[in-house]
Amino acid sequence: MESVGLMMLIYVFVLAIFVGFELISKVPPILHTPLMSGSNAISGITVIGAILASGAEEFTLSTILGTIAVAFAMINVVGGFLVTDRMLKMFKKK
Repeated sequence: MESVGLMMLIYVFVLAIFVGFELISKVPPILHTPLMSGSNAISGITVIGAILASGAEEFTLSTILGTIAVAFAMINVVGGFLVTDRMLKMFKKK
């Protein structure tokens, strides 16, 4: 019974990868930076959820995955802010 739930989670994960790739590949390059700027809020929510998952009292697979999710989400947030800052510097008058 538990393997069915795991297979469903893997199925949803793989489907999300393909759908995400298709959506991002269809976005024109001029819109990538504004979309990244807007997705920083979503990544912030991901960081909070990952911290909650990794902060469990016992050391389990969810703790390990939560810690990895915190690291990746923080990389995404910091990278998004750096790219947004770089974009905004292009529009400042010298």
